[in-house]
Amino acid sequence: MTVTLNAYNVVAARCAAEYLEMYETVEKGNLIYKIDVFLNLSIFRSWKDSIIVLQTTKSLLPWSEEIKVVSHCLDSIASKASIDTSKVEWSYTYNRKKLPSENGNSPQWNGVRKPQMVPKDWWVEDLCELHIDLYKRVITTIKTKSRVSGDVIGEALNAYALRRLPGFSKGTVQNNDFIKYRSLVETIVRLLPTERGTVSCSFLLRLLRAAILLDCGEMERNELMRRIGQQLPEATVTDLLIRAPAGEATIYDVDIVHNLVEEFVTHSSQIDPTDNEFQKSRSPKFGPDACKVLVAKLIDGYLAEIARDPNLHLSKFVYLAEIVASFSRPSHDGLYRAIDMYLKEHPGISKSERKRICRLMDCRKLSAEACMHAVQNERLPLRVVVQVLFFEQVRATASAGNSTPDLPGSIRALLPGGSHGSSRSTTTNTEEDWDSVPTAEDIKALKGELVTLRLGSSGTDRNGNDAAKSDAEKIAANRMKGLVMSKIFSKLWSSKERHGEISSSDTSESPGSVNAEETKSTPSRSRRHSLS
Repeated sequence: MTVTLNAYNVVAARCAAEYLEMYETVEKGNLIYKIDVFLNLSIFRSWKDSIIVLQTTKSLLPWSEEIKVVSHCLDSIASKASIDTSKVEWSYTYNRKKLPSENGNSPQWNGVRKPQMVPKDWWVEDLCELHIDLYKRVITTIKTKSRVSGDVIGEALNAYALRRLPGFSKGTVQNNDFIKYRSLVETIVRLLPTERGTVSCSFLLRLLRAAILLDCGEMERNELMRRIGQQLPEATVTDLLIRAPAGEATIYDVDIVHNLVEEFVTHSSQIDPTDNEFQKSRSPKFGPDACKVLVAKLIDGYLAEIARDPNLHLSKFVYLAEIVASFSRPSHDGLYRAIDMYLKEHPGISKSERKRICRLMDCRKLSAEACMHAVQNERLPLRVVVQVLFFEQVRATASAGNSTPDLPGSIRALLPGGSHGSSRSTTTNTEEDWDSVPTAEDIKALKGELVTLRLGSSGTDRNGNDAAKSDAEKIAANRMKGLVMSKIFSKLWSSKERHGEISSSDTSESPGSVNAEETKSTPSRSRRHSLS
């Protein structure tokens, strides 16, 4: 009788022969011996046949385990995956875009086809066919051989998740088989390489989303949080937009992001800049200080997105902004954009809440374009508009080599570091006045005077021949700027008096900052500049 053995039936035949005790001691050249020879000389030498045989062993447990077919398959697959890519001579599945020269379509192609280079992760896609239990054992065996780099292992896990978790690439998971997918995600988390930076932050955040949706164990979630915290500078705003659990009023889970930033802060405080491992896992631009700037910019962008949520409580916005407030960054335009968006989407917040959120901004770190936008912004408290205008004047004056004009004590009290004692006169604006939203009249006055201010500050010779000006001209220009500044404040004050908004109370220290975003003007104003 002729029996044709192949990768699909050889394990069943071997188990049957074992059950029937068809050993060499019974008869020379018995079936067990013949099948073992076939496995060693044919199956285990083939990349794809080894994978097929390993898949068939699952339905024949525990027999396939006892006759060591499973362990032989694992060793065969792991050895081939760990081999030098120059020695890979068998076929494998690798879906990627070929280069023009590989297709023979390149204009420079001379007709001689060069040998195609085998990528380091050539084996990744074929292993995606395995069930998670077998996949786990294969990856573990590959890792024990210590010949495959952590980034390739990370790529393999990413490819497996994309293949096995429906919707994973879009940041969602279909939970029609809740237990199966939860086990899969937990296993992938445990298989993540220990080396820092071997998997992308985007992949880790997608895993975290899946772990939350599938209610994975606390240990796996904490591990993901820790790893993401270490790599947070690599994340994007889209990565952080994790949906809030069902039943929550808000759209996004802000608490998760807050915890991730705290993890980053904790990690940053423990980093030794001279650590060789840290230097190897990060490029020079990812030093500790650069990482903080990137995270601050990331959170500014995230705040601008979540600010659109009408149910987002102010405290969550402020707490998240405050945790990165100590991260020095050159520009606060992104934060201004986020704050302006929150004010736009939450017009009903109180004066004290407006004051609280505007304290997050630093007017001195706004770009000229952001300042122009802020001065015309009817949503900002008047004190912030005055601060922006003042620092824009200081910047323009300093660039012209002039000194800042003296201001009344009540005005200086509105500026960071201003004297509070001088603001106690009986005819000065109160805290409530300066925290109120400017009227259309105030904005109109500021717009007109800002144009005058800009024209005055741009009066220097384009060829840089300031030295050619006479002393009298310089003094006159300096006085003109001071008059313009005083005129602006007097117009604001007279406007307040007309509305009966002056009383005798303290002014307090102004908020520390500001930032820029695209907003729309009310019909009473012309279209204004916007920042994206």
